[in-house]
Amino acid sequence: MRNQTIQHAVAEADLVLTLTVGGQSCGVPVLVVRDVLGTQTITPIPLAPPEIEGAMNLRGRIVTAVDLRRRLGLAARPEGAKPMSVVVEHGGELYAMLADAVGEVVPLSPDDRAANPPTLDPVWREVSRGVHRRDGQLLILLDVERLLAIGGGR
Repeated sequence: MRNQTIQHAVAEADLVLTLTVGGQSCGVPVLVVRDVLGTQTITPIPLAPPEIEGAMNLRGRIVTAVDLRRRLGLAARPEGAKPMSVVVEHGGELYAMLADAVGEVVPLSPDDRAANPPTLDPVWREVSRGVHRRDGQLLILLDVERLLAIGGGR
């Protein structure tokens, strides 16, 4: 019976992959995540927007790597720190969102989601679907579509 209760609670919750960018806890819906990768070889793309780190090869497919720190206007990753890649599909293309760390998959109830606080930085507010309080921290739910709208309307 307890197992059914847990499964029911998870079914009513949004499953989110947690990640960290510039010390900020974030989450992306697990249903949009195609893969999570460690350090990869990334080839620079000439004349690409600054938030595009480059391209990488994932099982024969070209994946555009987006540096989330640059996309969100944060300081560069510390020297020697290696990003993790969260691969998502958007508009038929694969994108690797480069994060400082990737955490775990957690259920978050939509009922516990709050609107963006007015003090949230405008760049974060632009790409946020709302926030959750988790483990005494603010977890920002990222809107992957808006996050990948590189150069559009910013």
